[in-house]
Amino acid sequence: MLLVRRTLMVGLVSITTVLGGCAAVNTTNSGAVGVDRKQYMSGLVSEQALQQEAAQQYSGLLSKAKSQGALDVNAAQTKRVQAIARKLIAQVGVFRPDAVNWDWQVHVLNSDEVNAWCMPGGKIAVYTGLINQIKPTDDELAAVIGHEMAHALREHAREQVSQQMVTNMGLSVLSAVTGSTATGDLGGALSQVMFTLPNSRTHEAEADRIGVELAARAGYDPRAAVTLWQKMGALGGGSQQPEFLSTHPSAANRIADLTEAANKVLPLYKK
Repeated sequence: MLLVRRTLMVGLVSITTVLGGCAAVNTTNSGAVGVDRKQYMSGLVSEQALQQEAAQQYSGLLSKAKSQGALDVNAAQTKRVQAIARKLIAQVGVFRPDAVNWDWQVHVLNSDEVNAWCMPGGKIAVYTGLINQIKPTDDELAAVIGHEMAHALREHAREQVSQQMVTNMGLSVLSAVTGSTATGDLGGALSQVMFTLPNSRTHEAEADRIGVELAARAGYDPRAAVTLWQKMGALGGGSQQPEFLSTHPSAANRIADLTEAANKVLPLYKK
């Protein structure tokens, strides 16, 4: 019994050490939209390392797209996307001055998928499916790109990797201590509820708000974020999961939040 107790104590200390490896930070200034949540980043996942990995992956994706004839195929579309992105990038210093010096890259990938993303360090891709199917105005396209840029500015990817690393390491220690193989499964389910789902909804809300402000400061109507989401919803045929089962806010809640954020930054746009 003494040996078991001692082993459990060692295990708990190890878990505490792992969890203690996450430091509270705030990656961006709050801006007019007031995004000021403290984030927890693991010292095992550095910003530089993640950006280097993102740059390598992005380069690989571009090379593959080019070999398939799917990189920046439509010159007019590419020019439009890059022009909008440049205006948004010019505003990133409001949220984090160091991002002004990131190696920002913007490309259009030929794909029917309705999608866009921004990797850590400012590696942006917009899919032709989004442009062709949603048919966004420049204001709406700015809302999309601004939203994806916001994920990178807030280092949401690093935050998620940190949480996963801490959880996985902690569960490994706990499983070894208890000798139970079921611990990992239960812990994984609990971890998903506690970390992945709530934080993913939080990440989306933060990206919405920061994206709206970036657009407004860049000269794009922030209210277009609302019409964009309405178009997205219509494209999905109106089917949606309850909010507590989804990693994204429900349509109604998202539109309400976007409307509030857009009204808050409207003076920046009109100015």
